[in-house]
Amino acid sequence: MPNAPAIHPMILFFASILTSNMILTNFLGMCSYISVSTEFKTASGLGKAVTMVMILTTALNYVAYRSFIVPLHLEYLQYIIFILVIAATVQILELAMDRFLPDLHIKLGIFLPLITVNCAILGITLFMVIRHYSFIQTMFFALGSGLGWWLAISALAAIREKMAKNKLPRGLDGPGITFIITGLMALAFVGFSGMFTVQ
Repeated sequence: MPNAPAIHPMILFFASILTSNMILTNFLGMCSYISVSTEFKTASGLGKAVTMVMILTTALNYVAYRSFIVPLHLEYLQYIIFILVIAATVQILELAMDRFLPDLHIKLGIFLPLITVNCAILGITLFMVIRHYSFIQTMFFALGSGLGWWLAISALAAIREKMAKNKLPRGLDGPGITFIITGLMALAFVGFSGMFTVQ
């Protein structure tokens, strides 16, 4: 197995928040990002849930990959195993939120179980495999990616809440203005590209 790249975990952490943001750079996890970003509180709750799932599933998938998949030469099953781990983690999280945070569970609705198919979460695991990250690098990358996703959806929700009080031109109302805001946010995040890069 190839050695981990010589990238400091803190560089991975900040790069995954800013310059390699899962939404604004890699365009992963866009469906729930656009659909749940109409209210800040709900969007922030989903961002926290996605961050938690990213951290837990990436750690579990790292252990599964290094301890079972590679030693047993089961690479052809890695996608199925990764998705099973993600689905089980989301199911446990959904049960916990239904029990302890029922209001947020109702507001998130179908988008909570759909975290299972959020491509950003599987993307973190696949980046970990492709780039041969160590466990520490993987965890910093997962945490940063989760926080970056949370930051992006929360910022969009805050802007959309503010804009809901104002009248927009008819052609821009709805998805149109959402894509324009996302593009402007992506341009703002690109401004950090000279500081942090991830290969």
